[in-house]
Amino acid sequence: MKGLILSGGKGTRLRPITYTSAKQLVPVANRPVLFFGIEAMANAGIEEIGIIIAPETGDEIRAAAGDGSQFGVRISGELEITDAIQHLVDTGKRVEPHVVQGWWKDTGRLEDMLEANRLILDTIVTRVEGELDGSEVEGRVVVEPGAKLVRSTVRGPAVIGAGANLVDCYIGPYTAVGEDCVVENAEVEHSILLAGSEVRNLDGRMEASLLGRNVIIARGTRQPRAYRFMVGDNSEIGIL
Repeated sequence: MKGLILSGGKGTRLRPITYTSAKQLVPVANRPVLFFGIEAMANAGIEEIGIIIAPETGDEIRAAAGDGSQFGVRISGELEITDAIQHLVDTGKRVEPHVVQGWWKDTGRLEDMLEANRLILDTIVTRVEGELDGSEVEGRVVVEPGAKLVRSTVRGPAVIGAGANLVDCYIGPYTAVGEDCVVENAEVEHSILLAGSEVRNLDGRMEASLLGRNVIIARGTRQPRAYRFMVGDNSEIGIL
């Protein structure tokens, strides 16, 4: 059996995140969105998968998905052909709709990414392999190897990536903290932090947020006190 995943598009609704990453590779629950689709097909018994890619992001998607061996399938990448499905209809091939039982989510906007993250985190099973130093985990929480929690509380469902460092902080439900992130003296809830990001010394709780890789959100110590930003195109910042 063969399957097809439509993975084209430029991800304009998720900018600036998609200036440096294909939208299909933005993580939810610390795994690229695309991988969940591949795994679902593999679990359904599909052995060969074609991934429709766009010229702008094709190389990145090929590199991430590889030949499919990590999923137990064979993967090929094809450039996006806009009329491919209509061509099958016009030539009398078998094309049928299917009513999905359960949820389906187009992760093209921030709100949809956060909702997908919530839906996936609702399925996780507790697994704590990192170090807890005077810290508590409540509910379903995954703490990957190499992560360290110091005087912190994590209330699940949540996932803490490998090498993350949490100090004097609160991580609330539906939060995915990526690899090597730092959260210190701050509260984060219902958010996605990509690898290498830092959140430090915030006066209020950060929620409903998506941080790209190596982003720094911190309260400054310089005088005079002021907001200081370096922000890319199509960004949005909310201030208390």
